[in-house]
Amino acid sequence: MRIAQADTSVDTVLSTVTDFLKAPQVLLNGNSLTAASGETYPVYNPATGEILTRVPACGATDVDRAVKAAAAAFEGPWSKMLPVQRQGLMLKLADLIEAHGEELAQLETLNQGKSIMLSRLIEVQSSAEYFRYMAGAATKIEGSTLDVSIAIPPGMRYQAQTRKEPVGVVAAITPWNFPLNMATWKIAPALAAGCTVVLKPAEETPLTSIRLVELCREAGFPDGVVNVVTGMGETAGAALVAHPGVAKITFTGSTETGKLIGVQAMKDMKRVTLELGGKAPMVMFDDMDLDLLGAAAGIGVFFNTGQTCCAATRIYAQKGIYEKALEVIANVSRSLAIGSGLNPMNQINPLVSAKHQSHVKTCIARGIAEGATPLISASAPEKGFFVAPELFTDVRQDMALMQDEVFGPVVTITPFEDADDAIAKANDTRYGLGASIWTNDLNKVMRYVPKIQAGTVWVNSHNIPDQNMPFGGFKQSGIGREHGSRALENYLETKSVCIAYR
Repeated sequence: MRIAQADTSVDTVLSTVTDFLKAPQVLLNGNSLTAASGETYPVYNPATGEILTRVPACGATDVDRAVKAAAAAFEGPWSKMLPVQRQGLMLKLADLIEAHGEELAQLETLNQGKSIMLSRLIEVQSSAEYFRYMAGAATKIEGSTLDVSIAIPPGMRYQAQTRKEPVGVVAAITPWNFPLNMATWKIAPALAAGCTVVLKPAEETPLTSIRLVELCREAGFPDGVVNVVTGMGETAGAALVAHPGVAKITFTGSTETGKLIGVQAMKDMKRVTLELGGKAPMVMFDDMDLDLLGAAAGIGVFFNTGQTCCAATRIYAQKGIYEKALEVIANVSRSLAIGSGLNPMNQINPLVSAKHQSHVKTCIARGIAEGATPLISASAPEKGFFVAPELFTDVRQDMALMQDEVFGPVVTITPFEDADDAIAKANDTRYGLGASIWTNDLNKVMRYVPKIQAGTVWVNSHNIPDQNMPFGGFKQSGIGREHGSRALENYLETKSVCIAYR
């Protein structure tokens, strides 16, 4: 079984999905288990608001079992494997992700709400490709030889070199917007480096993470190499972050939670990578290709219903094209079909949860209360966790709409005359994850890209990552980079070796 054609609707859910939903369990040390307490919690279908299934509500006891299993595997069979053997297992896992592709895609859409097209192409296909990309890195870890100038004692010579060694047990905590893909971003480089993993998915979207770890077992990974615990952040997540057996924490999620994790990590001097919130700007110059305006709105703003950390929620359009940009983006916003992700023709899908739906509605209401003008004011289905797209004008830099992360289908557009002023406003936020400029003038590209405070700056595109392109944030958007060779470095320690001889 592979993915269906990406743009086909799901009329009947696969029997394998239905069977899985009956009783999902966590996977610890190769065994499918319930929580030690026996407790579960509900997981919802965002398109209907109904309970989809229940999963184990793990706590400190379950986390302790998972970390100890990962530590035993790290010291045991996993450390004895050759790099090429790790590579082979990762390649087999990539094949299994594809083989179970439609199952994983349907499971993701039912749990997260996103378009089945995105589930097929990004959650499944991109994840398989990412495992293949990182599998190649497993056999290419290298140190270096060093010339040293040590002159004592007389007559002694020295040979110095560095070794790259896996950091140990990794706590991987993932968000709910791209559950399978984000788990892949963390697990794949950790395994390539020789680490073992305890995965804690977002409490709202644990299902494809559970299935992924089951596929790790099917691929032949030794017991304990990859484990998964489900549960609340304040219980399972907090216990995992604080566990003394964890050597490295990698987290993607909100800046507020990331700060708490960072503080706890520093108490134990754990290694930490944080990919956090964003408030990405688009700066559109009046010499841009106006044919790109539709794509800028569709991909840059409303991709995944705005539930992306690099969503372009602040558009600055130069006055020469402002009216045209406003017209096109407003028309795009009005034209987007709203409905279940199981129909790929629906471009605006439900938000992940009732809690998040409430948050986005509150952000819209606050924007109106602060004086911003909503242009769309469309209605959304009452059943499920839907919010219709909204476009605001008459916004000021100090408004919450311009400073706080909404994480939904909400965007502002502001005219500008002076380019330097536009760049200053683009930087006027605590975040610095992604940004874009739109121009056909190479001089503007070269002049303004270095001035934008963001980990990624796209030119004439937006929200397009690549597995070989480092991804991470400036300012309060995070610490460290994912993707490419830098991702592997997150899971390796550098050891200097100095050998004396006569």
